[in-house]
Amino acid sequence: MPASRSGKSREAADRTVGGGAQSVTERVLWEAHSLYVHPCHGLVSIGEGLGLTLLPPRRRVTVMVMGNHSAGKSSFINWYVEEHIQRTGVAIETQGFTFITSGKKRESLTGNATLHLYPHFQILQNFKGVPEYLSTEICTSKQKQFPLITFLDTPGLVDGDMKYPFDVEGALIWFGQLCDLILVFFDPMGQALCKRTLNIVEKINEEHGDKLHFYLSKADEAGSEGDRQRVLMQIVQELCKRPGLNKCGFDMPTIFIPNPSKPSRCVNHIEAVCHTIEKTISQTVQHTLNALERDCQLIEEATQRLLEDDNKAKKSNFNAFFRGLLLGIVGCLLPIFLLLALIFGTTFTHQLWTLVLGEKQFQALELYTQPVVSIWRLVPEDQTLTVFFGLLFLSILFLLLASYTLRMKPTLSKQHKQQLEDRLNYVLDEVLAKKRKLYEEYLRQSIGEKDLS
Repeated sequence: MPASRSGKSREAADRTVGGGAQSVTERVLWEAHSLYVHPCHGLVSIGEGLGLTLLPPRRRVTVMVMGNHSAGKSSFINWYVEEHIQRTGVAIETQGFTFITSGKKRESLTGNATLHLYPHFQILQNFKGVPEYLSTEICTSKQKQFPLITFLDTPGLVDGDMKYPFDVEGALIWFGQLCDLILVFFDPMGQALCKRTLNIVEKINEEHGDKLHFYLSKADEAGSEGDRQRVLMQIVQELCKRPGLNKCGFDMPTIFIPNPSKPSRCVNHIEAVCHTIEKTISQTVQHTLNALERDCQLIEEATQRLLEDDNKAKKSNFNAFFRGLLLGIVGCLLPIFLLLALIFGTTFTHQLWTLVLGEKQFQALELYTQPVVSIWRLVPEDQTLTVFFGLLFLSILFLLLASYTLRMKPTLSKQHKQQLEDRLNYVLDEVLAKKRKLYEEYLRQSIGEKDLS
């Protein structure tokens, strides 16, 4: 396994595009990513405050190269990068998973550093044995579209008694879900019909068939044109036996690494692979910008919903307060009524107040208490006690209802509400404006490139 040479490895990779000239496509992907991960104003942190889980887009397109043993996977990556990064040969050179990415200086990372560099692959820790066979190669190449790509070189697949130190099929299927493009190479020199490769391809095709692209690699070594056509027919027939792979328009271009010292009459479609990668990058940029707009809409909807719920809660609290206040007043007036009836409504208390205050003073006081006394005198004397306790129970019931009704729903503080509105304005005014600007720049570049061609 390659060893890490420096504690600053991740920094070297993260600052790949920090220096030097950036293409518009690079800048679009990096700035879109920064809009998500900003510590204060990032969409991820804003979404967390609203209960949303937003995933930041990756800054590079991940291209997985898989196939049978000695199919030319590492050779293709070296050709594309135009540096000798991966070892090549007839022996099984690539025994694990290796990420090849662009950086400011040549660097090699081990498994733990790789997982730290690619946090979205942290789940690989659950695959027994895989982290020990992970590595990353960082090189300074700027050839073709490499600054926008992370290649994933995979172990060569063979049948028979060959055992891997980890679940290679499960790992490849899992990688296939996360990668943006999957290049499947078939070697015409004896391993083309590797059952393990076909099984994995069939599994990936069930959910991510649009990512798969098949190529007959090392086509210049397949013999004559007739031999090459027979090999192609055998591979296509074997693939089409699988129900999920038997589809119209099946295509398998022939490719090989061009060598000026070994001219070949075989048609080489290796540039079509580059075109496929470029097309994937273009689609990724569009998907990233569309996802950015969609996430902004989710934030707007969640914020508006939160503010509407807060307004409803405040309205509900006002109505509850008004109802609770009325019930509380009624519950308090009943004991006062009973008290006045008890103090002034009986014959004994009438004689007592006349003796204490005098006839004239009591008559003056009686003018104010007469309504209560008159109502109370309507109650038959044999039912006085029953009515008294009934009104007391009713009073307690009204007070309990008032206490229940006065339960308030939680509402947003002015500071929190202002913060939500400020963040919403930031998303609608600045983030969406930035997205439109990036889209316009990208479209201008695309139109300009087409005009130049």
